[in-house]
Amino acid sequence: MPLNHELANPIMSRLISAILKDAENHPTPDTSFDVIVIGGGAAGLSLALHLAPQARICLMTKGPLTEGATLYAQGGISAVLDKRDSIQSHIADTLDAGAGLCDEDVVRFVVEHGREAVQWLIDCGVPFTRQATAQGRSDYHLTREGGHSHRRVIHAEDATGRAVETTLEQQARHHTNIRLFEHHIAIDLITGRKLGLDINRCVGVYALNRQTHRVQAFSARFVVLATGGAGKVYLYTSNPDVATGDGIAMAWRAGCRVANMEFVQFHPTCLYHPKAKSFLITEAVRGEGGKLLLPDGSPFMHKFDARSELAPRDIVARAIDHEMKRTGSDYVLLDISHKSARFIKQHFPNIQARCLELGYDMVKEPIPVVPAAHYTCGGVMTDKHGRTDIEGLYAIGETAFTGLHGANRMASNSLLECLVFGKTASEDIQQQLAHTAAPPSLPAWDESRVTDSDEDVVVAHNWDEVRRFMWDYVGIVRTDKRLERAKSRVDLLLREINEYYGHFRVTNDLIELRNLALVADLIIRSAMRRKESRGLHYTLNYPASDNNSPPVNTVLKPANYAGEK
Repeated sequence: MPLNHELANPIMSRLISAILKDAENHPTPDTSFDVIVIGGGAAGLSLALHLAPQARICLMTKGPLTEGATLYAQGGISAVLDKRDSIQSHIADTLDAGAGLCDEDVVRFVVEHGREAVQWLIDCGVPFTRQATAQGRSDYHLTREGGHSHRRVIHAEDATGRAVETTLEQQARHHTNIRLFEHHIAIDLITGRKLGLDINRCVGVYALNRQTHRVQAFSARFVVLATGGAGKVYLYTSNPDVATGDGIAMAWRAGCRVANMEFVQFHPTCLYHPKAKSFLITEAVRGEGGKLLLPDGSPFMHKFDARSELAPRDIVARAIDHEMKRTGSDYVLLDISHKSARFIKQHFPNIQARCLELGYDMVKEPIPVVPAAHYTCGGVMTDKHGRTDIEGLYAIGETAFTGLHGANRMASNSLLECLVFGKTASEDIQQQLAHTAAPPSLPAWDESRVTDSDEDVVVAHNWDEVRRFMWDYVGIVRTDKRLERAKSRVDLLLREINEYYGHFRVTNDLIELRNLALVADLIIRSAMRRKESRGLHYTLNYPASDNNSPPVNTVLKPANYAGEK
């Protein structure tokens, strides 16, 4: 019997909608892959490019592919490239900066793979800066940064991250085995436990398309978190807006341990200017002779450390913070004007150009600087292959805790870590690809019980509150009382955010706020556990390091943690 004409269109419409919804949320050639890589910085791109000849890869980024911390890295990549340097010296410097908490085996592993990692970038076409030698050769120029006893930082002028990121980006965009999903923000990992399977393996991720505002399920044999750090949990940071701790938060919710979240590195020198959002002044400025001065022009670093301006970042940041509070100043000065104009323009062309735009001339005068949250030393616990506590889930780069950085990351070891573990994780995945089954069909994202929010102002207010109390109470200098205040506030906010999340459709801001608040809680809880000052964690209640027993990492386990594999 033919359908009533008035009913046919609504029925067909519902049928078509159901078909489209089913296609959108179940594995298809467009949403099912061998490997999903979440994050497009040095870690994610290097892993994707190493794996691409053997695997179909989904490379997912929540903004444009290039927008991440790597793009803004100025200094360079530390590696033993000079015959006057040595592997043992690089190891010793890293261990010293890490204040007793580095895993020496991991440090050695990374340092020994440094030359190989740099050579791979050279082969990819990264234009590192060269200099003429006395013998008439053109060698790569190496600079020196805080904590390093030798010149071992290879760089591309003062914009190394941009050179690395754009070079690798172009290769990824043109590789037939890499499918790009830009403007997609991951919401949560999909595991066997969530699907009621016997094996708790990571099999995919739910992600929001920020342009269509639709949530899709992406499936894969392996998922790699390369989402960077969580600098945006603080009011002042050198990090780009995408650094909201997404990978750490998703891994924790899925059941992974995290470690050493209390160790947040504050870069000593970000430009102090209302229009200079997140503009970093590279450590290489101090490495090449830049001096830190009080606003009256007097030096002060010699009072805090014999290495003065070349002390590790935690010492320099605390010294600046101390002097700003002591004098009531909003900033200190960084002066390299005693160097020639030619030297400054040759070594720091991009910084000089940006400063000139803002009314400062590095050639003629000191520039005002302040510390800002810069690097998350803790993260998702992994082994030397990037494997986490959950089968099929990897974490690399700033998202991960490998044991390399200990209580304080040494300058320019971060890009090195991204490259080394990007390669080792890719090798581990490659070995397993042939005998790893395809993931199961994934359930659709359920929005049947939520509505569009009419209170978006709540998200904005909560976002601002998290970042402000983290800056005030969990910053460069901490106390028990400040941490207790922060904990009471974050507990309240987490309850509010979880209730909001359960009632309204997800948005980019809500997803990031949910992750930021969780990461803030992990930082606070870790800081409250450490009853000493060590590395980047300095508390007035316990100003000395506890040297009566071997130092230990702060490991947090989620309620759904099932134990090591």
